[in-house]
Amino acid sequence: MPKFNPSLLRGAALAVLMLGSSAASAETVLRIAMTAADIPRTLGQPDQGFEGNRFTGLTMYDALTMWDLSSSDEASTLIPGLATEWAVDPQDNTRWTFTLREGVTFHDGSPFNAEAVVWNVEKVLNEDAPHFDASQVGVTASRMPTLRSAEALDEYTVVLVTSEPDSFLPINLTNLFMASPAHWQSIYDALPEGEARAAQAWERFAADASGTGPWKMDAFVPRERLELVRNEEYWNADRVPGVERMVLLPMPEANARTAALLSGQVDWIEAPAPDSIPQIEARGFVIEATEQPHIWPWQFSRLEGSPWNDINVRKAANLCIDREGLRDGLLGGLMVPATGFVEEGHPWRGNPEFQITYDPDEARRLMEESGFSATNRLRVKTQTSASGSGQMQPLPMNEYMQQALAECYFDVELDVIEWNTLFTNWRLGADAPTANGAHATNVTAATMDPFFAMVRFLHSEMAPPVSNNWGYINEPLFDELADRARTAFEPEARDAALAELHQAAVDEASFLFVAHDVGPRALAPKIKGFVQPQSWFVDFSPITIEE
Repeated sequence: MPKFNPSLLRGAALAVLMLGSSAASAETVLRIAMTAADIPRTLGQPDQGFEGNRFTGLTMYDALTMWDLSSSDEASTLIPGLATEWAVDPQDNTRWTFTLREGVTFHDGSPFNAEAVVWNVEKVLNEDAPHFDASQVGVTASRMPTLRSAEALDEYTVVLVTSEPDSFLPINLTNLFMASPAHWQSIYDALPEGEARAAQAWERFAADASGTGPWKMDAFVPRERLELVRNEEYWNADRVPGVERMVLLPMPEANARTAALLSGQVDWIEAPAPDSIPQIEARGFVIEATEQPHIWPWQFSRLEGSPWNDINVRKAANLCIDREGLRDGLLGGLMVPATGFVEEGHPWRGNPEFQITYDPDEARRLMEESGFSATNRLRVKTQTSASGSGQMQPLPMNEYMQQALAECYFDVELDVIEWNTLFTNWRLGADAPTANGAHATNVTAATMDPFFAMVRFLHSEMAPPVSNNWGYINEPLFDELADRARTAFEPEARDAALAELHQAAVDEASFLFVAHDVGPRALAPKIKGFVQPQSWFVDFSPITIEE
């Protein structure tokens, strides 16, 4: 276990020591060290990937639909959020009617209603709206690319319109968080007129946020800490938090997080350093880990001239990785080997002919068939991060990949950048200058729903700036199967199309499939009531602290 290094903790851990000035001594406080290098944006649509959603989205805000995070034994399913029910128009499958929950108020006391939904759709889709915020578009529109408009029918009924029939819309809407129009307007009205007035209003809103979620903002210092207090008037009495205050601290370095936990400066850390697990457990802390719907891949560039356009090369890379060795030798068992976006037993698995296993001899044979050898090696460049949401342990994992692929005639260059920059680059595409000429990108992704699992990566129309087909894959079969899935409103038909899509994607070795995360986190023994769900997200509401 590395020795405690205060310099690694920077201002974040020091802020914990100052909590006495902002919280009464009798107050129950949960202190969490995140993997992010900064506090995810707090204005309604978080950045920092799904770690942002986990900590500043699902805490302070709600969406029309949400994930059931109450079970560790069953997969998370879609449940009502601020909408109690929804249905697609049988005569026009581009129109959806949502019935809203009555009696909900924002943290500032203003009412949640259909007009608030319209306002929140327009904040990211209507450039002519006074409150339109371009800074929120990139992390929102790509997650719901077919949503086009919203119309209030009455106080608690709203119609959402898509550009084409899209059965994924209710799932995608889990990413559209409802911010308070009244609170934003009051901030806007107090500002002097000017071109940047709306942007300034959003900046001030971020420092004094107002959603409808179970947690309310109390104190915010960018890059240092975010303090949330429980919302005693939350609309779901069963999810009023059991802890009075939650403090979120950015600590991107795994050893720093571990040191903070062992020194008692925090109560909970995300992604502890794997080699520290024995010491953490020996000190009485609890390690939580559950296989998640998640993929840790390399996403290939398919631009003209990319080395990954050769299917032999793509297959060879997949066969050259000893995933069990990565799991047991580097990650302390804290991963599940990936042989696709989903694994055996999943309804979307299908029956791929290409079996992803560890077979370096076959990998070298495929490389030789394509003209590569020990004396004629293939140079590839991969962009990755030093930390970040769901990235697990990106530097040591990518160094392992670099060494493993070297045995199969690859020379891998790693372009290591800050996580949020990598995430931004992911939306810009392989041909953007910010890709720095990389042939692959290493951005982890949730696979809990059809769009997020496959469609946004494989459909040619999901290429940047629309969504996350970073490498510009253009396979007509992928498009056909993805369209069939998206326009299937019956679950069985949708699953059948997705199984065919997954089978085709694996057979084409469309990604370098490496690992599924298990969401490891270390908790102080005084933390009670936490459920580690089969999801990227967690529910902090049931947690209590027993001193």
